Amino acid sequence: MAQIYSFNHTNFIDRVVVKKRQEMCDILNNQFINDDIIDVLDIGSTNDVEYKSSNYIIKNLKNIKVFKSISDMHITDNFFSKSFKKSITDIFTNEDISLMRSDLVISNATIEHVGNINKQVRMIKNTIDLCKKYYVIITPNRFHPLDFHTKLPIIHWLPKKIHRKILKLLNLDFFSKESNLNLLGEKEFIKILNKAGAKNFKIFYISLFGFKSNLIVIGKKLVNDK
Repeated sequence: MAQIYSFNHTNFIDRVVVKKRQEMCDILNNQFINDDIIDVLDIGSTNDVEYKSSNYIIKNLKNIKVFKSISDMHITDNFFSKSFKKSITDIFTNEDISLMRSDLVISNATIEHVGNINKQVRMIKNTIDLCKKYYVIITPNRFHPLDFHTKLPIIHWLPKKIHRKILKLLNLDFFSKESNLNLLGEKEFIKILNKAGAKNFKIFYISLFGFKSNLIVIGKKLVNDK
């Protein structure tokens, strides 16, 4: 998945991304300041070390003792005390869940890369199963004027089939595939959350150029959840 992190990712863009991710960290650190969270599981960690923005949120959460990772990459960063190579859309056994379950499970900029709506639902279900107390799912807002993946404006507002055809015509074959990029707006995101059985969540926002650029879902595990 290296293309996701490297396509036209200049130092200027990385500085913008870091600034926005620090805003996300501020929201999360403020939300969990009074909660006893010992361990955190990061979904979709990257092995990329070239850019400051890589794994930025998980590395800037406060008052956490144990950091874990689940990724379809082989994570070698010693920052994580425990890493598990597995796609978040796979079937997780009871043993897998017991091994990686954490007080807080966080996923940033992953759900838009797992594929179709069924896989996005599966990801959310697995995320909830893997958390003891809280889960956080962050994704770019499809209806921000700029898509930071392709660095192209506006065309991602078109119907998805038309958007993908245009990307293919522009030789952006990787991002033209639903399996690699499936952007979500707020209404679609809520629909998927509901379909996955998420019940107790709130949505927060990050803005860029006066438009909502990122959607932040913070959910609480209910007593009757798995």
